[in-house]
Amino acid sequence: MSDPGCPVQSGFFVPTKTFFQKYSLFFGSFQLCVVEGLRKGKFYPLSRLRKEVNTMNEPERTEWQIRCAFNGFCKRTLKNESINAHRDLKKRQAHEINFSDLTPKEENQLYTCEDFFTEDKEEQTFFAGGKELSANLIADAIHSLPEEKRRAVLLYYFFDMSDAEIAALYQIPRSTVQYRRTSSFELLKRYLEEHAYDYPGW
Repeated sequence: MSDPGCPVQSGFFVPTKTFFQKYSLFFGSFQLCVVEGLRKGKFYPLSRLRKEVNTMNEPERTEWQIRCAFNGFCKRTLKNESINAHRDLKKRQAHEINFSDLTPKEENQLYTCEDFFTEDKEEQTFFAGGKELSANLIADAIHSLPEEKRRAVLLYYFFDMSDAEIAALYQIPRSTVQYRRTSSFELLKRYLEEHAYDYPGW
């Protein structure tokens, strides 16, 4: 709000007021009041003011001194704060970078992925028939079977279905399911012998 008793001034206070309105985030709301000197459009230091108000009575001289001293204090304070605000703003801008300006390499440096179960993810192996076997190797061996034999093996050994249940599911004779299942053993054995590692200590 403006004080009706304070005249409107130009010069330093016009850009200063504009600056503080722009950067009100730093300073909040404020009231700007400028005291006019003895001569229109000019401001005087307190020492010169004493010499030019000799014709004024004592109460009026004291009031003008206080108002002009306060006016000078406000100008210096606002000017210093505006300088500090400009300096702080430039300092912040020098250290701040928008996320949109970061390169993919810089973005990867902002976070890390903790892996607490590395040991659990390591492939477990076991030994049978002098061969080192793993779950992935057995899965690859089953996947190498023809489709009809692979389905018979998976349903019988992994889904606990009988030959009769599998035969009813695919509407084929039970003996056909049994043949597909048992004949796949030789294919699995051959695949594992070719791809599994020999274990010397067996």
